[in-house]
Amino acid sequence: MTMLEATDLTRTFVGGDGGLLTVLDGVSLAVGRGEMVAIVGASGAGKSTLLHLLGALDRPTRGRVAIGGEALNGLGDEALAELRNRKVGFVFQFHHLLREFSALENVMIPLRIAGRSAADARARAASLLERVGLGGRMTHRPSELSGGEQQRTAVARALALDPAVVLADEPSGNLDHTNSERLHDLFAQVSRDLAMAMVIATHNRSLAARADRVLMLEDGKLVDTTVGAQVP
Repeated sequence: MTMLEATDLTRTFVGGDGGLLTVLDGVSLAVGRGEMVAIVGASGAGKSTLLHLLGALDRPTRGRVAIGGEALNGLGDEALAELRNRKVGFVFQFHHLLREFSALENVMIPLRIAGRSAADARARAASLLERVGLGGRMTHRPSELSGGEQQRTAVARALALDPAVVLADEPSGNLDHTNSERLHDLFAQVSRDLAMAMVIATHNRSLAARADRVLMLEDGKLVDTTVGAQVP
């Protein structure tokens, strides 16, 4: 079942000289349930721009996106935000955890915003933190967690509302090798065990190697390089 579908995505920006700069040029992509797709490419190729369009953080100049069968085109800002919060989980290079809250409370936040009771949110958050290997660190604040633990907390938070799609932008870019490998294993396990569609923008060869497909973004277009893929 296709959980994320993009058709003919084009995104242009006005450059410093007033001319149009085309970052994405007719990109199409379909990601199925339980599939992990890696997007690779040089810095500045437009990987983050693509994730922002796929996750409804930005609107395309042309083209369409559908998440879990729901089209984003034509939705107003409020409806778009509601769909995004309900169906998309985000993991960024920097975890963006709230420093004054514990790991458990950080994972509870999207659940409480969605209207879940405190007891339900706490139980769900605790279960997710156990899944990512942080059962014994739930009461610790971000400053008391290692970089890898903070990022795994961010993964648990992204999974809180059982999204149709998880989008990750250079998730291990700020971690050492050991923590990166543990995070990479976690992404592969989550995609498989939770049957969740996942798109990850990365420069990391090890993470890309764990994906079901590797797509190269170059000159605004996607090329499937799964077999013998080389990450710039």
